[in-house]
Amino acid sequence: MANYGLTMEELGAAGCFDPPPPPPPPPPPVVCYRNAEGLTWDRQGEMPSLLKRAVNAGQSVEFFRVG
Repeated sequence: MANYGLTMEELGAAGCFDPPPPPPPPPPPVVCYRNAEGLTWDRQGEMPSLLKRAVNAGQSVEFFRVG
């Protein structure tokens, strides 16, 4: 600091000791599948039981794809 002629007060006024800003919130999950009741699944985690039952009954999971 002495080499550059800086003081603690100047560094504090410049915000050098302020805590970092909080990280931005994560983006909302992208809904990939939705059933007739409005329940959704974003392919994160295990497939919901309603979709599992429909697929096991012969319905294609693509039938529930959004978009």
